[in-house]
Amino acid sequence: MRCVQCLKGKRKMTEKPLIIIDAFPRSKEMILNPETEARLKQCAEVIEHYGSRMPDEIIEKNLDRVSIIIGQTPMDATRLSRAKNLRAIINVKGNWEPVIDYAEAHRLGIHVVSIAPAMAPAVAEMCVGMAICLGRGVIHNDQLFRAGTERYGVAGNSQAKTLYGAKVGLLGFGNLGQALRPLLSPFQAHVSVYDPWLSAGYLTQHHCEKKGLEQILEGSDFLFLLAGVHSGNEGFLDSSILQTIRQDACVILASRAEIVDFNAFLDLAEKGHFRAAIDVFPEEPVPAHDPMRQRKNIIFSSHLAGGMQASYRRIAEMLDDEIPLLLNGLPPQRLQRAEPRLAAMQRSR
Repeated sequence: MRCVQCLKGKRKMTEKPLIIIDAFPRSKEMILNPETEARLKQCAEVIEHYGSRMPDEIIEKNLDRVSIIIGQTPMDATRLSRAKNLRAIINVKGNWEPVIDYAEAHRLGIHVVSIAPAMAPAVAEMCVGMAICLGRGVIHNDQLFRAGTERYGVAGNSQAKTLYGAKVGLLGFGNLGQALRPLLSPFQAHVSVYDPWLSAGYLTQHHCEKKGLEQILEGSDFLFLLAGVHSGNEGFLDSSILQTIRQDACVILASRAEIVDFNAFLDLAEKGHFRAAIDVFPEEPVPAHDPMRQRKNIIFSSHLAGGMQASYRRIAEMLDDEIPLLLNGLPPQRLQRAEPRLAAMQRSR
């Protein structure tokens, strides 16, 4: 991270730009390493607050001179109009939340960006692991072995599925899909995508085939549910649609639980209509006595896919790279930029 000077002449050349860090629910350790923090404080004045949302009085006091906000600070049109030096808002949760007037920020030339690409590689890796566990029956065979009822060789593989040469469907092709696609290449899988926001030509560049929802659900041996939730798709995978998933397909729910009728999804998986692995839930933490904990035929993971140290290191690295660019009035290169209309539609928690 290089020290920067103001290019617009709104501050004295000797005055450092101001960065506000309002990262809740992220901790400092989740977004900064000591090296990045030291470089940040060398080139900017930093006001930081962790453990809760930064008090409004601190935000209001510094609105007229802040250059970058790191966090999910509420910024409506009125606040944005008063933040005359603001160049960027960096969301460190990875979701587009309804606390920012995205259209107004765009109109004012304020970059609104997200660290979501930092989390995607870890989630993609988990998706591959879950797919293999489902296809090869790893958890089930572990249980048989512990019970002394295991079967060996081909006899134990009568229900096994392989990723090699499989028909793979990706429902959604944002950060997660784009991180997952290269990991599927060694398996020589035939990858199709349902994403109404993307063109066939764009997906072809990523070695994917664009298909309709019905084709993806009925034709995939392995199905990855990777779409974010927004006002147009909340709960759109209802019970009737879920029943069209290919019999005995391996289904990995790794993005947002709100895109499915969650109880219907659990019931169909438990009855063996498809195999399922789940990393996200409508309510987190899941209540201790939730009946889903008694389901026997589903692999559960407690939203562990992205939140690991490697992901947090990538967040620090991205901030290290991007903040000098943003302070110098240049566009971000590694962070995801908000498209105002789509970001405003999001229903992320």
